Amino acid sequence: MASFFQHETAIIDEGATIGKGSWVWHWVHICGQAKIGEDCRFGQNVFVGNDVVIGNNVKIQNNVSVYDKVTLEDDVFCGPSMVFTNVYNPRAAINRKDEYLPTLVKQGATLGANCTIICGVTVGRYAFVGAGSVVTKDVPDYALMVGVPAKQIGWVNEQGERVKQFTEEDTI
Repeated sequence: MASFFQHETAIIDEGATIGKGSWVWHWVHICGQAKIGEDCRFGQNVFVGNDVVIGNNVKIQNNVSVYDKVTLEDDVFCGPSMVFTNVYNPRAAINRKDEYLPTLVKQGATLGANCTIICGVTVGRYAFVGAGSVVTKDVPDYALMVGVPAKQIGWVNEQGERVKQFTEEDTI
């Protein structure tokens, strides 16, 4: 018996590593080289690519695709329908799989619903990216980011609560 839950509609390719206590819900597809930690949750219609590493206690809500070269550290939250990219300037007629850029989301970060994380960036520890934001540059630890493109408007604590307004003296 598996040490994780797999819904009957989920597809987990041979070779994928999934930690104990994880839940893989309806119509999820996890590719064969993916590495997933313990106690993770994958909502409906999630895709996880081959060259993906996911830590422990990660929550990925419905309709999220985690493409190759994305690393999610422990305790990351990916809101519904948020987006990762993996190539900076895609074209249908040009194969750029060798140009995928690594994206790192550090421990405890929250990526709000419908936000977009452009490939090649690092989202800092416990940072909070607001719903609908587009992250085009690295995000500092504990930063509160909103907008298109995302800009820092404050700081959050490890519980995701705003603790300080962003001022001119703060640096990114």
